Amino acid sequence: MTLTLLDTSALISIERSTHSLGELILDDDEPALSAITLAELRVGVELGSGRKRKERETCIGWIERSLPIVPYDSDVALVHASLIAHCRRTGTQRSAYDLMIAATGSATGRTVVTFDRTGFLDLPNVRVR
Repeated sequence: MTLTLLDTSALISIERSTHSLGELILDDDEPALSAITLAELRVGVELGSGRKRKERETCIGWIERSLPIVPYDSDVALVHASLIAHCRRTGTQRSAYDLMIAATGSATGRTVVTFDRTGFLDLPNVRVR
């Protein structure tokens, strides 16, 4: 069994019907999403209007009911701080949200599944697929 953490880009591809959940996970995967990813998806709902907002709301509701949500807790915070320090030492710029998602994956032993690998490459102890 492989514990996976679906990144925002992966879940947006489901919302846009570019991919299905079955295409993003392998047979032995146990997928989840981070609380930070849920917040990013909810921003999309808040910024939407009319039919688009309703469609996003429906999709995000399905995702919330279908996948466990991994909280940002003290273990994740410790890894997050380490990743921020790593980026500052190496002079690499990273999205604050990507670092939180990476920290969630690392702290919980999950592989991050993403279509935006650049946000996660070369981070210590972060597995990406």
